[in-house]
Amino acid sequence: MFEARTPAARLGLQLLAVVLVVPFVLPLVAMVQGSLAGAGLGNYAKVFATGVVGTYFRNSVVLAAATIALVYVTTMLAAFGFAKLRIAGREVWFWVLVLALTMPEAVLLTPLFVTASTFDVYNQPIAVILPLAALQVPFTVMLARTFFAGIPSELMEAGRVDGASIVQVFWRIVLPLTRPIAAAIVVLTLINAWNAYLLPLLMLNDPGQQVVTLLPSFFTSQYTNDQTGVLAAAVITAVPEVVAYLCLQKYFERGLAAGALK
Repeated sequence: MFEARTPAARLGLQLLAVVLVVPFVLPLVAMVQGSLAGAGLGNYAKVFATGVVGTYFRNSVVLAAATIALVYVTTMLAAFGFAKLRIAGREVWFWVLVLALTMPEAVLLTPLFVTASTFDVYNQPIAVILPLAALQVPFTVMLARTFFAGIPSELMEAGRVDGASIVQVFWRIVLPLTRPIAAAIVVLTLINAWNAYLLPLLMLNDPGQQVVTLLPSFFTSQYTNDQTGVLAAAVITAVPEVVAYLCLQKYFERGLAAGALK
């Protein structure tokens, strides 16, 4: 492990850490301070007085849970196949999948809207869940494939010698070893699904289907711009994912480190 041995090196690393952290911390501090301006905690009461916080949170939880489940299952199966199975054109298919990372979400909005309308799923959660999962899968597969490649093939061969099928080897031997990378995938997917804004804004027009990222819109319109309400709604929206990250931080960092090294 890298270690700074001299006082000057330690001071330099500390200053570097501060410089890297400050640009991320200052906006958060400003957001919390702004949410308490004027009426103080009354700004938060104003957000809950809209009567939609519970509905929006429930919809976001359902959307995030479904997206996480879909991304997890798809990623584990695909990463296992790309890392451990003999598949014709495996590398070609893998890099085709990785190329999907270059597709920005904004470019896909129009074709996704047309597709959702064609299949009559507009204004339904699945119209958001499937695109969100598809946008996450290329990166998570790329991350998990490296982790799977680091699992000794001898473990799989031992299972096959004992008579296990490839499905049993995956389920009973390989999958239990993937908990660190699975935690990283869950956290990354949770953050992206919870923070999704463009897709829910486009696909979910029914107030009963909308999610927490649309909560600040209650305080902005053509004639009003209540920034304290917007910031209070933003803080309320951010709390669950911050708590989830803090709970899974250890596993998340371990998974990223394991997925980055072969």
